[in-house]
Formats: sequence, C-alpha cells, structure tokens
Amino acid sequence: MKNIKVFILDDHELIRQGIRRTLGLFKEIMITGEAESAEELLGKNAAKDADIIVLDIDLPGRSGFEALADLKKAYPKARFLFLSMFPEEQFAIRALKSGAHGYVTKKAVTQQLVDAIRTIASGRKYASPSVEKQLVDEIGTPVDKQPLQSLSDRELSVLRLIARGRSVGEIANQLSLSVNTITTYRRRLLAKLGMRTNAELVRFALENKLIV
Repeated sequence: MKNIKVFILDDHELIRQGIRRTLGLFKEIMITGEAESAEELLGKNAAKDADIIVLDIDLPGRSGFEALADLKKAYPKARFLFLSMFPEEQFAIRALKSGAHGYVTKKAVTQQLVDAIRTIASGRKYASPSVEKQLVDEIGTPVDKQPLQSLSDRELSVLRLIARGRSVGEIANQLSLSVNTITTYRRRLLAKLGMRTNAELVRFALENKLIV
C-alpha cells in the first residue's frame, strides 16, 4: 500500500502528540511535519511533500476556514482534512463548501480518522453518514432558514470572538484588521441575524455551539 504523507496543523502540542501517536499505529501513514499556525506553515513551506494536511478550525490569528484558500494555493497537491472539537452539525458542511476534503471531530474514534485519511488520499471527499444526511436535508432549504450558513468565514470568526468576550480592539489585533473594519463586520452580523446587541450574538453562538 502506498504511503500517505500527513502534515499536522494545530496550535496545541498535546493534540499534535495525540494525532502522531494515533496515526503512528498505521504503517502506511507517515507524519511529515507539524505547525502551530497557518502563518507558520505558509512561511516555512514545510508541507510541500504532504498528501494530506490535517488542520484545526481554531488557530492563532486566522481561523482554519479563513486560511484554507491560501493553504490550497501554497500546497496545490495537498488535500485538507479538518479535525476539530466542534460537532459535525456546526461546521462540517461549511468545511466541505470551503474546499476541504473532509471533516472529523476530535471525539471521533481512531478508525473514523484513519478512514477519512484513506478516503481523501484515494482522491475522494470524506463525509460521515450524518453529514451526508445534512447535505441532503439542506437541499431545497431557503437561505433565510440557514442563518449560520449565510455568514462568511470572516464574519463567523468575528462572531465567535465576540461571543468569547473579546473587545473590538482585541479582535482587530488578533485578526490584523482595523477597528473600523471589525465594527463593520459586527454591523453586518447584526443585520444578517436580525439582532441588535452583542448579548443576542452571544446567545446565538451558544445556542449553535459555536464556542466551547
């Protein structure tokens, strides 16, 4: 069986260690490197030989969703698998629509992660049965009935940071944007979701399990 070269992008050392130990049990899977942020990975060109880049959504600076386009451009031969603590119903479809090749939760059993890697390495996309059902259920559902899906990746990042209690200034600093730009994103969020206050945004994020 052909070796599958995997690169790990996650900002938590314990998580990276766990992934290495788990995947190390399978002879055809080789860990070729790791990084803590998308900026680190893009700056080092460290994953040039990777078949699959396993990445988290929560990363320092830009989220995995926001960084995905640049990563795909930098590593056109690689395929991308999100491995996240967030449940599939929240982000799996967004991940696939953003150009990822699969989505697995960190609570998944080892075999599911390995199945996803093998499926993606074979040239196909990976979706669990529950995600496939979501995709079917979404067909024909009006956009105004899918408020979460209506948000851009940047709007989603701003929403999640607001829900975590970050100030406009702190969000601007983390995302390397101006305060005015973050204020504009907040205004768009309120308009799209039909809300008026940060408290409503926080409640929406909690109800939709956007933060943990």
